[in-house]
Amino acid sequence: MHIPSLKEVVSADEWQLRCDLAAAYRLVAAYGWSDLVFTHISARIPGPEHHFLINPYGLMFDEITASSLVKVDQDCNKLSDSPFPVNPAGFVIHSAIHAAREDAGCVLHTHSRAGVAVSAQKCGVLPISQQSTFVLGSLAYHDYEGVALRDDEKPRLQADLGRANYLMLRNHGPVVMGKSLTDAFIKYWALQRACEIQMATLSMGPAIPVPEAIAIKCTRDALQFNPNHGAGQDVFDALVRQVDRIDTSYQN
Repeated sequence: MHIPSLKEVVSADEWQLRCDLAAAYRLVAAYGWSDLVFTHISARIPGPEHHFLINPYGLMFDEITASSLVKVDQDCNKLSDSPFPVNPAGFVIHSAIHAAREDAGCVLHTHSRAGVAVSAQKCGVLPISQQSTFVLGSLAYHDYEGVALRDDEKPRLQADLGRANYLMLRNHGPVVMGKSLTDAFIKYWALQRACEIQMATLSMGPAIPVPEAIAIKCTRDALQFNPNHGAGQDVFDALVRQVDRIDTSYQN
């Protein structure tokens, strides 16, 4: 599939975001977190406008490139000429969070096996791993209302999210909000790994919980989320190098 490059068409900042976002899609595919062509990672383009990049509907995550990403507004209307369709219905969750949270530079939602499994457990995410302690201090839940197609669900989703950065959609899967793509991705990694560990641990029997005082301390000491330590940029850069060793076509 030939996709004309937008490198000389868009700003340097937008192009860099496109490359990073395309790499993030490739990483989600590589780690087995994708669900065919469904779900999104939406990233806000730098600038005063509420413009976003999302995946073109119908492409697998390992096919996405910097130039195939589609620029949309808050209502998922296409803002530039693109041969690819977009999925406004799938953008309902993302648009609700972007509208409610000015600090939402990126929203990452998946239907990963571990994430959906834990979202369906009455107990939710348990404090049984170091990874879970990074998450629990900013985790909220939203009850399942069916396939997220209707705008009337947005106010309830926004109210449940509040100021949290992690949102478990019950019976549906995880959503993570970050100030940047890098911030969102490293936060998602922690939540996903916490869910994977919980599935494995509970399959073997009762788990030892992390004491609440220790969990609070771990949340505070999580260096990978600390802006003074790059807020996960070093980790994301390493992951992009991993993608580069496999396939650099996402940069097209």
